[in-house]
Amino acid sequence: MSECVFCEILAGRAPASFVYRDDRVVAFMDLRQAVEGHVLVVPRRHVPDIYALDEATAGHLMAVAVRVAKALAAHEPPPGLNLWQSNGDAGGQEVPHVHLHVQPRRHNDGILSAYRDGLPAPSDRASLDRLAERIAARL
Repeated sequence: MSECVFCEILAGRAPASFVYRDDRVVAFMDLRQAVEGHVLVVPRRHVPDIYALDEATAGHLMAVAVRVAKALAAHEPPPGLNLWQSNGDAGGQEVPHVHLHVQPRRHNDGILSAYRDGLPAPSDRASLDRLAERIAARL
């Protein structure tokens, strides 16, 4: 089996429960359904992370994620929904193939507690402006 389980799924060598397929992107149910309806949106072409993702594929990936989210809401609107994408070990990426999670949320479901100790204090405007300038210079 390949290192990439998503490539195995796309090649038909591993099972998946598909909700959407086109020539560039597929969407299938995540094996771990902490809240029912968790769907992964995955490009057909192997792309290891967001840094290797081209803008056209990124846009289509997001468009399909929005369609999936709307389909979930049409069935049984959840009280909340997250879209997330993880990169690298520190970011929590488990499969080395870029993908978007479409995760319905319920109150107190315990998923994605982003700030264990509460929200961080706001940064000062001068620091934010300097950071924004550094990032903008690389766009």
